[in-house]
Order: sequence, then C-alpha cells, then structure tokens
Amino acid sequence: MRARGASGAAASVWSAFLLLITLLSTASTVDAADGPTIVATPFENPPGFLNYFKGSNVVLFQEAYGQTVWRSTDGGTKWSKPEGIEHDKAIALVMHEYDNERAYVLTSTNVHWKTKDKGETWQTFFTDAYTSDFTATRGRWMTFHADDKDKIMFTGMECEGFFCEELTMYTTDGFETDAKLLRGNTQGCWWAKSSPLFTTGEEDLDKQRVLCIVRGGIFAPQEENRLLISDNYFSASAANGVSDGVIQEFEPNLSGDSPIQGIISLVEVKKYLLVAATSRNTDELALFVSGDTLKWHRAVFPHDHPLLETSYTVLESTNYSIQIDVRTSRRLSKPMGTLLTSNSNGTYFTRNVEHMNRNFESNVDFEKVSNIQGVFLINQVDNWKEVEEDDEEKKVKTKITFDDGRTFEAVTTGDEEIHLHSVTELDNVGPVFSSPAPGLVMGNGNHGSFLKSYRESHLYISDDAGRSWIEGPKGPHKYEFGDQGSILLAVQDSEDADIKEIKYSLNHGKNWETAKLPEDLSVSPWTLTTTRDSSGLKFLLTARKGSKGSPTGFYVISIDFEGLHEDKCKKSDMEDWFARVDDDGESRCVMGHKQKYRRRKKEAKCFIKEAFTEPAPELIPCDCIDADFECDFNFVRDGDECKPAAPISAPEGACKADNPDGTFKGSSGWRLIPGNGCKRTGGDQKDKQKEWKCSDAKGTPNAPGSDKIEHILSPFKGDFDRFDKHYLERGELSDGEGDETIIARPYKTSTREAGAVFVTHDHGKNWTEAKLPGKEGVYAIVTHPYVKDMAFFLTRKNKVYYTINRGRSFDYFETKDPPDVSSDRMPLSFHPDRRDWFIWHGKKCIGNDCHLEAFLSTDRGDSWETVRRYVERCGFTGSSAYKFRNQSQIVCLAKTREDNDDKNPLQLLYSDEFPKYKMEVALENVINFATMAEFIVVATENKTENTLNALTSINGRDYAPAHFPYNFQVPHTNAYTVLDSSTHAVNLFVVTEEEKSKRYGSILKSNSNGTSYVLSAAGVNCDDGYYVDFEKMFGLEGIALVNTVENKDSDSEPKRLQTRITHNDGANWGFLPPPKQDLDGNKFSCSSDKGDESCALHLHGYTERVDHRKAYSSESAIGIMFGIGNVGPILGDSKDADTFMTSDAGLNWKMVKKGSWTWSIGDQGSIVVLAQRNTKSKSVSYSLDQGDTWEDYTFSETDVVITDITTLRSGASRNFMLWGHQGDKLFTVNLDFSGLASEQCKSDDDPEKSDYELWSPEHPLQPNGCLFGHKNYYLRKKKDRKCYNPHKLQRLSTVENCECTRQDFECDYNFEMGSHGQCALVEGLEPLDPVQACKENPDEFEYWEPSGFRRIPLTTCKGGFEADKVLTSHPCPGHEEEFERKRGVSGVAIFFAVIIPIGLAAAAGWWVYHNWQSKFGQIRLGEQNAFDSEQPWVKYPVVAVSAVVAVVGAMPLLLGAMWRNASSAIGKFRGGDGGGRYSWLGRGGQRRFTTRDSFARGRGDYAIVDEDEGELLGDDSDEEV
Repeated sequence: MRARGASGAAASVWSAFLLLITLLSTASTVDAADGPTIVATPFENPPGFLNYFKGSNVVLFQEAYGQTVWRSTDGGTKWSKPEGIEHDKAIALVMHEYDNERAYVLTSTNVHWKTKDKGETWQTFFTDAYTSDFTATRGRWMTFHADDKDKIMFTGMECEGFFCEELTMYTTDGFETDAKLLRGNTQGCWWAKSSPLFTTGEEDLDKQRVLCIVRGGIFAPQEENRLLISDNYFSASAANGVSDGVIQEFEPNLSGDSPIQGIISLVEVKKYLLVAATSRNTDELALFVSGDTLKWHRAVFPHDHPLLETSYTVLESTNYSIQIDVRTSRRLSKPMGTLLTSNSNGTYFTRNVEHMNRNFESNVDFEKVSNIQGVFLINQVDNWKEVEEDDEEKKVKTKITFDDGRTFEAVTTGDEEIHLHSVTELDNVGPVFSSPAPGLVMGNGNHGSFLKSYRESHLYISDDAGRSWIEGPKGPHKYEFGDQGSILLAVQDSEDADIKEIKYSLNHGKNWETAKLPEDLSVSPWTLTTTRDSSGLKFLLTARKGSKGSPTGFYVISIDFEGLHEDKCKKSDMEDWFARVDDDGESRCVMGHKQKYRRRKKEAKCFIKEAFTEPAPELIPCDCIDADFECDFNFVRDGDECKPAAPISAPEGACKADNPDGTFKGSSGWRLIPGNGCKRTGGDQKDKQKEWKCSDAKGTPNAPGSDKIEHILSPFKGDFDRFDKHYLERGELSDGEGDETIIARPYKTSTREAGAVFVTHDHGKNWTEAKLPGKEGVYAIVTHPYVKDMAFFLTRKNKVYYTINRGRSFDYFETKDPPDVSSDRMPLSFHPDRRDWFIWHGKKCIGNDCHLEAFLSTDRGDSWETVRRYVERCGFTGSSAYKFRNQSQIVCLAKTREDNDDKNPLQLLYSDEFPKYKMEVALENVINFATMAEFIVVATENKTENTLNALTSINGRDYAPAHFPYNFQVPHTNAYTVLDSSTHAVNLFVVTEEEKSKRYGSILKSNSNGTSYVLSAAGVNCDDGYYVDFEKMFGLEGIALVNTVENKDSDSEPKRLQTRITHNDGANWGFLPPPKQDLDGNKFSCSSDKGDESCALHLHGYTERVDHRKAYSSESAIGIMFGIGNVGPILGDSKDADTFMTSDAGLNWKMVKKGSWTWSIGDQGSIVVLAQRNTKSKSVSYSLDQGDTWEDYTFSETDVVITDITTLRSGASRNFMLWGHQGDKLFTVNLDFSGLASEQCKSDDDPEKSDYELWSPEHPLQPNGCLFGHKNYYLRKKKDRKCYNPHKLQRLSTVENCECTRQDFECDYNFEMGSHGQCALVEGLEPLDPVQACKENPDEFEYWEPSGFRRIPLTTCKGGFEADKVLTSHPCPGHEEEFERKRGVSGVAIFFAVIIPIGLAAAAGWWVYHNWQSKFGQIRLGEQNAFDSEQPWVKYPVVAVSAVVAVVGAMPLLLGAMWRNASSAIGKFRGGDGGGRYSWLGRGGQRRFTTRDSFARGRGDYAIVDEDEGELLGDDSDEEV
C-alpha cells in the first residue's frame, strides 16, 4: 500500500504519549504454553507496508490513509510513534536499499527526516527541491548507490505556475549537508552501481558514474528523450582545479556508432543494464543492453514478437540470462504472452514458453523458487486458440521446470494435477510461492484439469522445491515461512471479517495446529509477513475489523513462536538436501553445479534459532555438457547449430593479403555460458576455435550505385479517378527495415464509389489487395494519428476492420452502435500514448430521433463502457507529454439534457480517470472546444450580450477567460479557429468580417497559459469555411506565413491578398523579399531588397489548397520551403502562378519552375522532386543540391496527368510515388532514387571531412542570429556530397542561449504597437494588475511595474535588455523578507554608499583645489592670472559643492534602504512569520519554488535601462521583418 499525503498541525508530545498509552493498554494478548504468543494492536488508520530493518526485529510502517509513522523494536508486539518527525507532514516512508540502519520520511516540500539507527532518532535533512508529485515517480523518489551508502539521488520538481519539470538532486554525505543539483529536466537518474552485481569494470567509474534520462523540455515528447552519462555529477570539467565551463556529460552510442533518442526507461537486472527506446509513429520499442555502460547492443527478438511499450514485462532473471514476457495475444481483454530468454550478454532472445498467462496490468504468472537455480513455475493458457478465435474464457494450467526452462512438467499431488494462483492474482506481499527457506514452497490452488477461481482454492505445500505436493488446510490462505522452514504459518483469506484463528505446521505441512486470536477478535486478513530471510520466529499480520465498506478498526497482530520449543536444533536434527533431483531422486546439474543445503529434518522437535542468517548452499561442480554452452556473440541459434549473424571478427594481423581463400582461427560459434562453473573434461569442447575463411570476415560491400533512377508503373482497374491514400510509416526503431507501407483505395469523385483496399510494403513497387476479415464494404479509412502501425477501416455497420502491423494482417472489433455516415467527423478518437484506447461515437436512433453516444474501450474494442449520451464529440486530452493534467483525461461536449430540443445547451464535461471518476461539468453554454498542444480552448456563448467568449485551460478542469485586446468584440455570428500553437502560445484566429467571399479576421496570440491575448496580425484571409491562410514552417521555431487582405475597406472589389512572414512567432510581420530575376534571368516587373507593399513575393495559401495535407515545408528538410505565387504588389491568379523556393527559412527566395508544380522532399532534404500537377507530361524534375540545379527524368513514353507526388512524411525515404491517370485509368509510379548514391553520409569532427554542415536560421533584425533567446544549429547535408542519410538526423545539434533584446518581447495586454516599435498603453485603459504575476507564480518574490512589454513565450534569453523589467520592482505579498534579502541594501552597503561618495568628493575637491591653476589646460601668455584659487570665496565653495553633490547622490539609496527596513519592521510587528519549528514547510499549501539557486539561474538583478537609450525600446524596430 502506498502512503497518501495529508496536512494538519503536528500532534504534541503529550498527545502522542497519551495515544501510545491508550494503544498499549488496548493491545490484546494470547500467551499459550503450547502455542504462539499473539498480540493484537489496534490502529485508527489502516497500516501500510511493514518494513523490517534487515537483521533485526525493528519494524517501521506508515499508515495508509493517515501520515503517522509507527515503530516497533520487538517484532511488532509494542508500537510507538518516533519522536523528531512531524507526522502530519509525512507523505512517504523510504527504506535505504543497502543500509540496514537507515530510513527516510519524506514530505511534499524540501525538508525531510532521516534516521541512521533503525528509527530510534531522527534528524532533518534538506533536498533543496520539493518532492516530485509526478504519478510515474511516486514510490521511486530515491536511488541508492550499491557500494557507498552515503550516495543517494533524490527526484524533485521545479515549477513555474502550472508547469512543473522534474529534476534530480544528489548527496555524497548521506544528506549531512544540503543536497546539490545533479541535473534538470530529468525523467529518472541512476547510479551505474545501483545493483551489487553490476559493474562498469573500473573502480573509479563505479564510485560516481551517473546515468540520466533527460527530457527535451517541459512540452517535449518522449521521442526526444536522451540518455546522458556523467562521471562528475554533470558539473563543469576541471583541469588543475579550474573549471573550463563545459558540463561533463556524454551520450553513449546505443546503436553502436551513434546515440539514440526516445529513451523512456532504464532498469538494472542483475548484471545487466537495460534501456528501452521508442520513436515517432510507433509504440514498438528497441531494447539496448550493456554490461558496463559503454558497450551497448540492441537486443534481437524473434521477428514476430516485437516489443511494444505497454506489452512487455522484464521478469525475475538469473545471473546469466534475462527473461522477458511479450504480450502476443490478439485479445487485449484476455492477454497472453510469450516467455523469451536471452543469452548471457542479453543480446539474443529465443522463445521459451508460448501462451503465458498475464493480466491487463502486464503482470505475468512466472516465479522462480527462491535461491534455487533452474526451478520456476509458470501458468500457461491451455485453450489459447479458442480464446483468440471464439472469445472463450482462459483455461489456465500450472507447470514447473527443474532445468532452467528447457523442459516443463505438470505440478502434481500424487497422480493428480494441481494448478496454483500466481502473480496475476497477488493476495499477499513478497514472493508468491517461496522464501529463502530451502525447498519449502506453498501456494493456493485446486485439483483438476484447470485453475479455478481463487475462492475455490486450497493450500498446497511442497518441501522438495515443487517436485511433489501435499494438500493442506481447506480454502485460500495467506502464508509465510519461519525459522528457515521449520515453521509454516497460514491464515485463511476472507473478504469478510470472520477469521478468528491462525494455523501453523512444524513438520513441513504434514500436520497443522490452530491458535485463536485474542479476545475472540474476528478480522479480514490483509497481509502476512516476517523478516526478509524467513529465519525468525516472529510474524506480523495486518487485518481489518468490520465490513470492507464500513471498517470498525485496523490491527497489526504479532505472532511469536519463541518458547514453543525449548530445544535448539543439534547436528543430528539436520539433513543434507539437494535442490534439484530427477525422477529417480538423483541430483541435477544447472549452470555447471549442483546445489546442496543443510536444513532441519521434517520431524525434528527443535528450532534452528539462527535469526537473520540466510541459509547458503554448497555448490558441487559437474562435468561440462552441451547445456553449459551457448551461441557466441554475433552467432544465433538455428536448431542444434550456432550460425553467424554478422561477419566473423578476424584476429589482428589475419587476412591482410587480398586472398579470400586465406584462413584464420576464430570462434566456433559456441562459448561457455559466463558464470557457468562446470569442469572441463578431456577431449574437444564445443567452444574450441575453428578455422574460417577470410571471405567470412568481410562484410558485404555496398552495392555500387547505378547512377540511375528507376521506376515501376502499376495500373489500377476500375472506373475511378482519384486515390484515397495513407502512409503507414515505420518508426525509426521499429522492426522491418526497408518497410515503406502505403494503403490506398481508388474512388470516383462524383459518386464517392470506392474500390478495393490495396497495400504495398515497398513504396508502390508491388501492390496486393488487402484481405479484410468480412464482407462489409469500407466507407472510410482512418490511420492512427500517433501510432502509424495501425489503420482502421470503417464500415456502415457495427464492424470495424483494423491492422496493427502496417497491413500485414487484419482483424476486427464490433462497436455498440454504427457510425454516423452523414457526418464528416470521424467516429474514432485516439489516446496519444495508449494505442489501444479508443472513444467511439455511435449513432443511436429510436424511431426518427437519433443522437450520438460516446463509448470508451481500453482493450482495442474487446469491451466498451458508455461515456455519455447525446454528445457532440469526446476526446482524450491526457498525455504523458503534459504532466500538469491527468494522463487518462477525457473531455466531452454534450447536451445538458438527454433530448434533441433546440434550446438544450451544450456543456463541457471532463473525467480524470473514467470510469473510476464520472464525467463532471466544467463549463455551461459551450459552442465548441479545440485542443492544440498543451492548450484546451473553449468557445462559450454569452446569451445576454450575444457574443462568444473564449476560455483556455491547461489542466482540463479549470478554465480562465481569454482577455482580448481593447475594443476587440466578437459578435455571436462570428467564429474562432485555433491555429498551430507549437510555440507554447495559442494562436487564435477570430473572424472580424463575416460577409461571404470577403471573410477575414485577426490572429491573436496568447501568453504561456493561454489567457491574455495580444494582436499578432490583422486582416488575415480565411475562406467561407473559416479555414485560414496560416502556415508554419515545419522543423523551425516561430516562422510562419499568412495572407492578409490589403483592401479590407473595399465593398465592391474582390479580396486583394498579400503574403507576410514572421520570424519571431508573430511579434513582427514582414513581406517576402522577391527574387532578383526569373528562371530565364529576366528581372521582374518590380523589385525590392526586403519586400514591401509595392513589391514582394506572394504565395497561394491554405485556403486554395486542394489537399490540405500538402504543406509548404517538410520537418526533415530544415529551412526548405516551396510555394506557388507571383512577384508584385498583390497575389495574382493561381493560373498565372510560378513555383518558388527558399532554402534559408524565407530570408531569400528563388524561382525554380514556371507554372504550378507540386513537390515532395526525400532523404531528409537531399532530394527534391517536382511534378507538373493536372497537366499532361512525361517527366518529373529533381534536384540534389537544394534547388541550385535541376534535372529531368522521363517515366512515361506517353503523356499522362499527375495529380500528386508523395513520399514518407518524415522525408527519410529515397522513393517517391506519382499518382495519376491516363484517360480513365488510374496508375501509380514508384520513383526510386537509391541508385544515385551508394555511400552513407558520415559525420566527422573535422568540418572539411564531414558530409554535414551546421546551419543556423537568422532573424532579419537580429545581427547576432538569435531567435527566441537562443541560436540553434542544425545539421544539414552539404550540397556537393554524393551520399545518402542512413539514419534519421538529430537535426538540432547545439543550442546557444543569448542575451535578451527587443525582439524577445511583444506588447503586453492593453498595450499596442506604436509607429516606432514601442508598446504604448491604449488610451483610457489600464494595464493588467502586475501583482497577478505573484498569484500565478507563488515562488516569485517580486513583480515589476508594467512596461508595456511581455516576454515571447518561446524565448529562452537570459539577462541583457529585459523589456518587461525596466521599471521599478516591488515585493510579492508574503515575500517581503525575501525581497529585502534579494533586492535590499545591507548596513554595510549603506555605509559604503554614503562614505565612499563623500570620500571621493573630498578627494576630488582636494585635487581640484591643488590643481586649479596648473592642471586644466591654462594657456599662459606670460601674464599672471588674476583668479586666485586660495581665496576663500573660491576655495570653500568648491569643497562644499563637492560634498553636497556626493551626499545628494547617495541620499536616494539611503532613504530607500531606511524605508524598506522600516516597512519590514512594521510587518514583523504586525504579524511576524507565525511559524513553529518547521514553519518553512508551509501552511495551507506547498511553496512552489524548488531550488535555492533557482533565482540565480535567471532571476537575478536587472539593470535599469536609461530612458534616453531609445533604440533599446525599439526605435530601430520600425523596419518590418
């Protein structure tokens, strides 16, 4: 059970003493001469997990619902509350993993408690960061070093307003001093030496090597996570004690030659380190394994058992292999898996057991018998085929292996099979079947053919490690082992509080005795436990009294067998017991040895009484046999052979001559399993080296490039004129390299009649018809927006076909209601992270009255739960990318009442965990809602004023109204369009002109929480469907294009459009600079250097696009953008448009083709292909140098019409698809450019040798090249290199933060841009209350008077000119003292502020006095100057004036300090801090600052800008971007 947080005042010492006396006085005891001593202690709240300090009877636990921590020193007989802890602040109890004396009590803040003496005394310690409350981190706050007990890492969090990010702190002295910052933006950090068995191979690295998963940012997807390693706690490297300012960290080459992004988890398993990584478009994972943190190998799995993010479980493994169960069943509601076992280095996995029983939480029925190698029990689904095909219930059987999984046999008692409940039905703590007691195993199960329900089970016992079993007490039981197996204790399990006795056996379960609970206590047992080594005589039972719904009490019951037998076992009472025997009773060998234990004889009348001593086996070596060998590295098992999986490694010096028939000695393909202790006998062994040919040592060379483009044309039959096409792009780390899948279906535009569904896996070289499992026709195809392995084929009935493996196989599920085929809205909604979570919108009709109902499935359509009736739509708003809202959150737009009345208003509802929490109303009178990145934007209707209101939420529960600029009213008839807000601000388009064919509006841009809006662009064009001419440039921050209406005031003219571009996320807009000349070298009709109202390049936008999926740019081709348009004062007719291109993010443009061409970009920007659209042609045009030169390629002998050209959306392919028709016949053409390059591009530290270059986008008004406070450097292939990109490029190479400038700020709310680039307050309005910043950011200690500017949400600039902080700062309420410390002036400063100026003035006066005549450039012409500086009317006024000037200069500083000190004193007099000993823990809420040095990381002092320095406020900003 996990402890849950609470708040409240700490109990006094006297109250604690009284409560303890009460508890001890009410403890009931049974002390029988012939039975155990039983003491029952009542508690107000249910006890949590009971924690033993290893090697002692000291126990700690924390109440599950209260916060109190309890301690016992006698194995649970007596309990007390430890002193020194404020129990009401405690949220978690953490035991040190490797120190048997230490434990920690955590609070939600940065102050906690620790003990180093098993809880006898407690001391405070400081983590400097508040405890993380991220769901995934709960219970995993602390990570311990396996060798150094003082080295601990702590996971905290850092928050700004709503947004929190995890960080990791560390200590090297056991928190004797405050924790230090390890690294920010972490998703978990680990010591390399987190496991006693793991080692880097170097003692120094073992001491302090750290591995962290680092996020790309607070909103970054997990595909951008990186694994970073540091050997000095991520501090700056030091040479000779002097830091060079470079953080010491590096990314390991997981893939062998390069790092991998998308790291989502890391786990140490025995001597292995496992890292799981994901990639975009798939939830298939890649698993990387290392034995030293430096050398990594990708684990190879059977091709039909891919690792999916939610479908694999790392099981308890051995020292010589890793065991993983992978879910393989089709039906998620009845999951089954395949057990895979690795070789000794964890790189190759083979099938071990099929159809393993697992549950929905990914628990697997697999458990090893403790401390005995080679023996484990599994549960297997016997009727797996019927479960998959006919949806029958699972019939589960239990099996056991005694040879490490090579063979399995039934579990039997006599001649009957028994089947045991295992991990999927946990009913106690600790291991399910066994303990360190040698050979003793117990389990709940039943006789018969299959496993029955848990309530029908009985207790079974084995004392030979599962070889034979006997039946024990009837009914299901909690059970435990004591005194190394001498005592077996059982308590019957019951949901009702009707258990009044315990049962125990002293002869391995042959006979059982009972003992009553004290005072006729009747309970429902929860957990039964003892010391970790099962060597003691004391046990603890936790239980509930009363019903489950209304409990009347909770108990911890101590059961003590001390004194039951007086004798301690003698040598004659002990026996040798071999851990594994065959059917003949002979001991078996596993890993080259036999295991022998000494244990008490079954009938001996004694106890071993060696408390806290875990029995150790004697290992007896065996002769080596075939089972002791495995395939060597880079060899894979094929039957009884190990065959090479890669070229053989030749020894150094071998195969130097160019002779393929030369030979060398190399691996036989076999090796002795590392850790195997078998004895080698005479003769050759399997691992004896063999002779190989040199040709075996050479890899297959790259096929020489053909220098040719190849094409394959595929005709399609039928009377159709268009294709419905969908790419199912393989994730970068997914299995199936070379898979480029497209699903397509021809259709006729006039009738919407469609043909069959076709699939290609090689980008159109070969097509096959999809074999769907049914005859229902498909009316629509929907691809999963987040997992491109999946596609859904909707029918007009309740059946939905789907594929989860990119069209290689198909299945179906059935819905409750059919879809609404009359609507354009797709009936399926998908969860961003959980691929099998759907919301289905079905149409239900009763007569002519129809409505939509929303249903939720979390098992890919196997079962459905009604979410809401009479809905408009529902969607998932939860995501792992947004830690500030529940990851399971659902939001629905539904009618208030369940009827179709026109006056029935819409509500916005939400649930954070449906169906656990029902839908709750968030807003009334809602028109619609939209989600964009982290924002949820809602439009509501104000019926009184007949207007629309916009509200925004970050957490999905609380909605804040949008504050629009002055005089920006939205009539009821108008509409909102939420545009792309990937730059952490909402771009909201609001229609301001409603007349058809003349519609336009304004783009308003929000602050970081989406509530305060400023005008970004006015007069932006939209069509009658409210689609907007707004286009972002993919892959780059803050660059976007819009088309604006130039003649907004005209009533008669058609719209005259002009294209504008922004490079700073809408803060400034400018024209596109026109090219100097056209394709023929001729000048255009007008010219302009930067573009202006009279001459610029204008492009046709989103509203004129036939296929809205077609974009100007590609995310993989950084800086490249295409467009169709013209040069002139306005945008012309599309019929007269030409094709233009930029390769530097819009700073410069060139004309590349006359007329309108469509484009596609491949090989991550290296290949650009253009085709004339809807025009008869035979060829395409392509460029290999970013559009500098173009070549034509003819693909047809006759003219055809091309309707589109496509490639993978990622731009990673060198194949392209032409879609077109010749007359009334459809066809596709695959264009393969692979032959143009055979060599892979290589990156090199030497810029001259590298095939790549670093490129950085620039801002026209930023000479330093900074955008949004930083300068990004992107990796691009050099234009002149003839090679191809073998992997997805990590485009963003480096980031340099910049000082703030005017371009990092935009106008604040109620301010507008003036003609000189300054933000002026709108006449008659007031600025927003600046104190609101304190309310939104409780950690802030100060606010600034409004300057008219606010930071652009995307900027990361530090220092420099901070336009929002140029005026006076004031303390936030409640932070006066902190403000004084940060901004105040100390007495010493006042002293020097007064004395130093006076001293300087006096010195200056003295100097002037002594140098008046001789030092100021007097020109002496031989006559005596009549002005005498020694005269009193000269001398003393000079000194006096100097002193006065000095005092006046210091006076404002002196008075200001005096005023602040007086204010602080008055504040203390009025209230003080009111806190107790730990008042800094806070009252009524958590202080959200996290680290003490967080202020130094960006909240330091700011310089006041001289008002005369006008250029700093934007005097030079009247130029447009």
